[in-house]
Amino acid sequence: MMLKTRFTELFGITHPVVQGGMQWVGRAELVAAVANSGALGFITALTQPSPDALAVEIARCREMTDKPFGVNLTTLPSINPPPYAEYRDAIIESGVKIVETAGNNPEPHMPAFRAAGVKVLHKCTSVRHAVKAEALGVDALSIDGFECAGHPGEDDVPGLILIPAAARVLKTPFIASGGFADGRGLAAALALGAEGVNMGTRFMCTAESPIHQTVKQQIVDGSELDTELIFRQLRNTSRVASNSVSREVVSVLAEGGVFDDVRDLVAGARGRKVYELGDPEAGIWSAGMSQGLIHDIPTVTELVERIVAEAADLIQGRLAGLCVEREAVLAGP
Repeated sequence: MMLKTRFTELFGITHPVVQGGMQWVGRAELVAAVANSGALGFITALTQPSPDALAVEIARCREMTDKPFGVNLTTLPSINPPPYAEYRDAIIESGVKIVETAGNNPEPHMPAFRAAGVKVLHKCTSVRHAVKAEALGVDALSIDGFECAGHPGEDDVPGLILIPAAARVLKTPFIASGGFADGRGLAAALALGAEGVNMGTRFMCTAESPIHQTVKQQIVDGSELDTELIFRQLRNTSRVASNSVSREVVSVLAEGGVFDDVRDLVAGARGRKVYELGDPEAGIWSAGMSQGLIHDIPTVTELVERIVAEAADLIQGRLAGLCVEREAVLAGP
């Protein structure tokens, strides 16, 4: 079964399912598996220590798939920012034709991507930001609801409101992010006006995901209540897995602490050790509320096929069965 949307047509993929960029997780093994399943996966540029290393990772992914895949380039405020332009050039020089941008306004990078024929999917957490990105000429948008892992923005608008609000004003195709993990979510997103779904936490918990099995099991065992919102007071909110470290960060900032008071707790190196060593208490790591919908660790292909089949069954079966002619209802049994 296939679900054809404007998004699948635009990016040349079979299924309207996306694995977005995830720090320390968006590596070639996972991305290639997603591509081979007929969905769209993204290598995370800044997981790689340098632009040259990113070029190597892209080449490694190409050895495992001949299907479309992309690279995520997230640009965020930083005291010592990475060489974003060099990462961008590595993407272009490697011949990648799909990029997911996130964080800051993608405008500085658009001319180079446009000149190279790269399609840009930009991730937003609000309708107003999506409208601005649409005006820049991005090819597609990803709309992140409050349920998502990572950065949900500061408006706290859940997907059930945010997605139809975006559909009302956007002409550019968009996918829905935040809280999606199964076919019910995909069918709902399509009904709300999206052209597909983006999943992060759900793809973390697959056989090909390059993180420790213990962390995957932690996601399976977790519920929709097992996340924390850190950095709220700093207006840089991030949704992460609930553990002793994230709860301490929440406590310190709630009591008037500043970033320097939690800097060591939230260090990226500690978060990386979570995935590598399999210790969920080693640092901060991202997880969305969708972990409450995750109950197994399938292969990527099994997952994507199951989600699409379930969505199609819902659309053709239960939902279609709810539609009856008004005259038939009035006539009664």
